[in-house]
Amino acid sequence: MAKYRHDLPQMQGGLFLSDGGMETSLIFLQGLDLPQFASFVLLDSASGRSHLVDYYEKYLALAQQNRLGFVLDTATWRASPDWGATLGYSPDALRRVNRTSVDLVEALRDVWETPTTPCVINGAIGPRGDGYKAGRMGAAEAEDYHAFQVGLFAHTAADMVSAITMNSIDEALGVARAAKAARMPCVVAFTVETDGRLVGGATLQEAIETVDEKSDGYPLYFMINCAHPSHFEGALRRDAPWMKRIHGIRANASAKSHQELDESETLDAGDPADLGRRYHALMRSFPAMRILGGCCGTDHRHMAAICEACLPPMALSA
Repeated sequence: MAKYRHDLPQMQGGLFLSDGGMETSLIFLQGLDLPQFASFVLLDSASGRSHLVDYYEKYLALAQQNRLGFVLDTATWRASPDWGATLGYSPDALRRVNRTSVDLVEALRDVWETPTTPCVINGAIGPRGDGYKAGRMGAAEAEDYHAFQVGLFAHTAADMVSAITMNSIDEALGVARAAKAARMPCVVAFTVETDGRLVGGATLQEAIETVDEKSDGYPLYFMINCAHPSHFEGALRRDAPWMKRIHGIRANASAKSHQELDESETLDAGDPADLGRRYHALMRSFPAMRILGGCCGTDHRHMAAICEACLPPMALSA
């Protein structure tokens, strides 16, 4: 049974952390082979699940140490029908790994949650295609496609779902509508190019306002992920009404473009201290941003730097 689905603690204020770049950390720091950038394959073996636990616990320890809440994502960004088929997973096998992903993080919550570190289980849903290339689905097709994962999460202990690395307004809208139909709280995280726009040219304002308008404002909030802050800082507008809908950031460590990252054979971990300062500046300018995590190239060291930059000194030393 879901613990927080009807009363999500991050909606009551306070600062919440999430993890960093799961796939890049597992590949480059733990030396694992993730075909098609899919971390869900690790759920099929005891050793794979152990690697995921080791990954999560670094972030959970950081949240507990700083008495912050935590949004605990499942390892299911690629665990949807098309990607599953590419990796040889039948629909039944996909159902199993999605459910297993929730069981794994629910067990972690049992160990790590405290009164000052509530842990929200978040079913992670990725794009149907490449997160860096514009999709061609209409909203109705996207709703039908993503209803598979949303429906599965609705029958588990997941408290919410998030559409992560969305680069298409229609696909984001489809996830929001699927979540609404399943009565699952949902969040949409858009990714942008170096010009601060979605790959098809839409602005963040257009994306957020369109999804809100056509879903009757169903997403709990929006986030920005899989882009360096230098790519989107200039696209944000102080005091604009749509900015109040952006509650979180999961930025890349690297300032490289998506194409450059795709072509890179090594990990660009960027500058954790600089990333922390950029998060601090964003939080000062846009107080609604209070859910902080990372994306490609980030790990627990980046999140520690973000905590150091963003938390009051008393909170860090107490």
